[in-house]
Amino acid sequence: MGIEYLHTMVRVKDLEKSIEFYKLLGLEERRRSESEGGRFTLVFMCPPGQENADVELTYNWDGDDGLPSDSRHFGHLAYRVDDIYAMCQTLMDAGVVINRPPRDGHMAFVRSPDNVSIELLQRGDDLPPQEPWASMENTGHW
Repeated sequence: MGIEYLHTMVRVKDLEKSIEFYKLLGLEERRRSESEGGRFTLVFMCPPGQENADVELTYNWDGDDGLPSDSRHFGHLAYRVDDIYAMCQTLMDAGVVINRPPRDGHMAFVRSPDNVSIELLQRGDDLPPQEPWASMENTGHW
């Protein structure tokens, strides 16, 4: 095997708030490590039974001031969901902005508390158009 996917790392400003967001998506905390010397916490989260699909949340105890601000080169995380409308409703009910609603029954975009773009894709066939999603406009950037 020449290459193996390990994880995607994103920096987070509020670890607990970010963990709660990813739990809304259905991810579970798989493991956590703390470095007293490096002054950071790493939390690995993944969908149940998909340990090879980790998101590594990196929390720097002293903040991220002074770190390079090059996150504009990061694209997005993508997750396939069983019911895109139900997932978007769960997120919206929790106060998450649906930046690109699933008007087509296939794709939506939201942002994490740390402004990470998350793409949600419908598993299998697209769902039939449904309100309020079909007529909902985009909000902000995705």
